[in-house]
Amino acid sequence: MVVGFRGFCVVAAIAFLLVFEDWVSTPSCKLVPSANPFLQFQVGEEGDDLKVMMVSDLLLLGSDAGFPNRFFTDYYMSKFFRKSFESLRPDLLLVLGDVSAKGSELTKSKWMSVLQQFYKVLGPFAGLPFHAVLGDRDIGECSDLDASKVDWITHKLPGLDSSGCAAFEIGNITFVSLNTVALLCRNNSLRFDVEKVIERESLELRVETEGATKTLNDSTNFRDADYNSFGRESSMLPGSGPVLLLHLPLDQTRNELDDLPLDQTSNEHDGGNDAYKKSLTSFIEGLNVEPKNRELIGSGIYEMLHTLPINASEYILQALKPRIIFSAHRYAFSDHIHRDRTREITVPAMSWNARDDPAFVIATFQKTGRGVSISYCSLARESYILLLYVSIMVFFCFVCCV
Repeated sequence: MVVGFRGFCVVAAIAFLLVFEDWVSTPSCKLVPSANPFLQFQVGEEGDDLKVMMVSDLLLLGSDAGFPNRFFTDYYMSKFFRKSFESLRPDLLLVLGDVSAKGSELTKSKWMSVLQQFYKVLGPFAGLPFHAVLGDRDIGECSDLDASKVDWITHKLPGLDSSGCAAFEIGNITFVSLNTVALLCRNNSLRFDVEKVIERESLELRVETEGATKTLNDSTNFRDADYNSFGRESSMLPGSGPVLLLHLPLDQTRNELDDLPLDQTSNEHDGGNDAYKKSLTSFIEGLNVEPKNRELIGSGIYEMLHTLPINASEYILQALKPRIIFSAHRYAFSDHIHRDRTREITVPAMSWNARDDPAFVIATFQKTGRGVSISYCSLARESYILLLYVSIMVFFCFVCCV
């Protein structure tokens, strides 16, 4: 009887562990309200919209990782990606930097071990279109930013040019990613290469929008209008550019939501600006947990700015007129409105090396309009899983002693 009872308890414990692991690996997602209700849209069931999974700060250690880190990273991170793929069915995966915890210090062989670990944890996403942005921990700070090493890393990741930037289009949605780390480095050649990319994309955007405006003017009898003034003032509007992907966020020293007057229709729809700001602030505060100090993660003292300086931020906003911005680096989620009404989403870290409660973002883009729907997706806390394993071990010890 005792042996039978012990066997039953062991089987029950293993079954419970398997069910629990499956449950905690499934993300829990909730919609984030938009500051602009006219750009918020209801995600349809037809599958015509583009669904993008955005993760950041995986902080992989490759061959330098110890067994506990390897187990939790490789095993659970793989389960997180697999369950997210199965439950959400995204069309594209974007990684917004810091794939490696200390990539700037690694030799090429050790970097290869990080990349092998990266592709291993991606699982089913390895066959899906994906793009990775370079982070500060991948390529280093300005003092050790090396153009030849950046070029080597970019050849191992899809779509990046030698400066660590890219422009691509999927499902009629245009994306531009920038190496924001290089923009902090005053005299580094990579900074000038990134600025050239910004100018090139700005020129292409201007040519596109001015061409569309000229066609519109011709078709509506505006032939005698001053095209230069009309086209430049009317067509190059905020939000008319690409989806912008960054690692470092733009300057956010002010909460520009306070400066944005809503029209009468919007006030009636939302119950007033104050009510909206209160609900949005409450929602975001509920998502965030104070992250660990960045100095304790990886190696070395962290000295970089946590955002781009204001002049670089204004330069990017003016040149690219982004439809929406996605950034990372801070480990916590935020939803910020810049003074030109451009929305910037900061994607939380998807790593227990950064925070106890990893998370990611699902962005759904409306192909036939400008709408973007944002969902915050949370994953299991490391402390909960560790508590479970400790409880199972105590349970087995108890059963063996009975």
